Amino acid sequence: MTNLRTKMVLIGCLTLVGCAHAYEKPSLLKSTVVSYADATTTAENWGSFSTYLTQDTVGTRDSLVATATIKPGQEIHPPHAHAEEEYLYIVEGEGTWFLNGKSFPAKAGDFLYAAPWDYHGAKNTGSVPLTFVVWKWNGAGITPPKEPLGNGAGE
Repeated sequence: MTNLRTKMVLIGCLTLVGCAHAYEKPSLLKSTVVSYADATTTAENWGSFSTYLTQDTVGTRDSLVATATIKPGQEIHPPHAHAEEEYLYIVEGEGTWFLNGKSFPAKAGDFLYAAPWDYHGAKNTGSVPLTFVVWKWNGAGITPPKEPLGNGAGE
């Protein structure tokens, strides 16, 4: 009986340790420099996408830092909405911003901020590739807002 009890206690402890390890928070991003050569770049029909960082930081989670280069006449996808906040900054080229059902001219040096669940996007309407930087995240310790009922483009 003692051997069985000892084995059960040991199994229970190992299970708890294993479960605790499985629920550890991922390590937070430390200060770093990421070169283009270290980014993960994928070629797509519409252009290319380079992912630099996706790790949580002290103040963010569900983060994405990337660049996209869109061929003339193309877009990554139609305007869309999500729970994360997002910044877009055009490095070169020109096109059209889409924000909550409205269109705006977009050119190098322009910046777009999309609040959670706001419909947004960009299309290259120019004759040369359009490159932009994207920062997308949720705030650490802040529950992302739920999708509003009836959320649709232009609402």
